[in-house]
Amino acid sequence: MTLLKSADLQNQSGLDVRLACRSGTFTGPTAGLCPAYVQANLIVLPAKYADDFRGLCRRNPTSCPLLGENRAPGDVRLQQHLAEDSDIRRDAPGYNVYRDGKIFKQNVHDVSEYWEEDSVAFLIGCSFSFEQALTANGLIPRHQLLGRNVPMYKTNVPLCPSGVFGGNTVVSMRPYKVEDIERVRDITRPYIATHGEPVAWGAEAAARLGIANILEPEFGEAPVIEADEVPVFWACGVTPQLVLMSSPAAQGISIGHAPGGMVCLDMKVEDMLAAS
Repeated sequence: MTLLKSADLQNQSGLDVRLACRSGTFTGPTAGLCPAYVQANLIVLPAKYADDFRGLCRRNPTSCPLLGENRAPGDVRLQQHLAEDSDIRRDAPGYNVYRDGKIFKQNVHDVSEYWEEDSVAFLIGCSFSFEQALTANGLIPRHQLLGRNVPMYKTNVPLCPSGVFGGNTVVSMRPYKVEDIERVRDITRPYIATHGEPVAWGAEAAARLGIANILEPEFGEAPVIEADEVPVFWACGVTPQLVLMSSPAAQGISIGHAPGGMVCLDMKVEDMLAAS
């Protein structure tokens, strides 16, 4: 089997990327892929925790903007407004699998054996969906230039809890020059369904968020920050996976996407913006 590179899927549709993942021919980060289509984070939970998680999303819409779910508990298909042809067990480049809130399988490419008859899949908006707008305005994210995964960090910023779920926010980071930050904010602000504008920026932002070492992210790859740049942070859809690890009352098998490897949808970015 010949593996595809990100460049092979750069201007394809969300369906094209899903089919490549489903066939096992694409297993990499999805930043920069299918730029006209929305990308989403994934969390799959036992049905008994679904209402608690929906409550978490309602109470924390910046970190956990809920785009939709699978069609019914146990159904491997996503709601039709998200994707027509879908198999959520195989349509991401990789998955992490959790048992009783502890990760025990990483970067699995097919989670069919862990799928349950009551599994509920939640799709959370991803900041990759606004990166094309940044690129179109001459502000291409550094990780795209380098062909790397975006850096993501645990923070000390608490979520508003819901039922069995609670924990702290995860943030992603893209470095920019200070004079560009207002433009970055203006460009990303309308994308409220995919985290919206930055939550923090500047030389002291990492310390305020409780990030000890900006060069050692918990997820993704280490950043390259130039001398005339500062870190700019957005809320991140990996937050639900940190919530899982912080919520011992949530028992059983749960699944998340491998950070940086999203589910690419049929939903167009322009339609998402129009509905926001």
